[in-house]
Amino acid sequence: MIELDRAGRSFKVKREVVHAVRDLSLTVAAGEFVGCLGPNGAGKSTTIKMLCGILTPTSGTVRVAGLDPSRRRTALARRLGVVFGQRTTLWWDLPLVDSFELIRHLYKVDRATFRSRLGELTETLDLGAFLRTPVRQLSLGQRMRGDLAAALLHAPDVLVLDEPTIGLDVVSKAGIRDFLRRVNAERGTTVLLTTHDLGDIERLCRRVVLIGHGSLAFDGTLEELMATAPGQSSIEEVVTRLYTAGAQ
Repeated sequence: MIELDRAGRSFKVKREVVHAVRDLSLTVAAGEFVGCLGPNGAGKSTTIKMLCGILTPTSGTVRVAGLDPSRRRTALARRLGVVFGQRTTLWWDLPLVDSFELIRHLYKVDRATFRSRLGELTETLDLGAFLRTPVRQLSLGQRMRGDLAAALLHAPDVLVLDEPTIGLDVVSKAGIRDFLRRVNAERGTTVLLTTHDLGDIERLCRRVVLIGHGSLAFDGTLEELMATAPGQSSIEEVVTRLYTAGAQ
């Protein structure tokens, strides 16, 4: 914070500590599909970065697949898939299939397994028409399907998704939602999804977590979430009410 004197001739700097996440306790069981909600600045992305080992918490403990993310980041990477809706893990100027080949080498996936998984992902996500197209030429929906495939090529136990449907059209959203539902149901992959799209939550998640001001504000089923605001007819109305209450 910077303050000027009345004449505007000098200033002094005040430092203010902001806790991005505090007192947040959360356990996700293997095979769960959990949706994470919260207004902008609530601490969702910070939480995800701690789960991935990108950030180290100043206190408390974090375990993902039994590993400390900040200390065992390489080992965790083999068991974790991550998709950031506003950032890509693909190589921008390379054809999509070349990005997948590089990822195969990074994760040391043998060629036979890679071909099998890529074939399955290509069919399920309908990647065939643009596998040899440079990533920079893909539409947003095509790139997101490519990012999802990239995150699953090494068959992770846990999939973390940060706004994977942001900016997508209705058809693309429906396709990605159906794919994620199948990954969770058929492979038993644990999925943690952060989103502002309540349609994602309603169609995919059996459990909902709400984060406000870096703390856990709600943790339960969709039915229990609706019960927090009797008389409200939609999840949008309930969540809006919780957001508003948390800001007061």
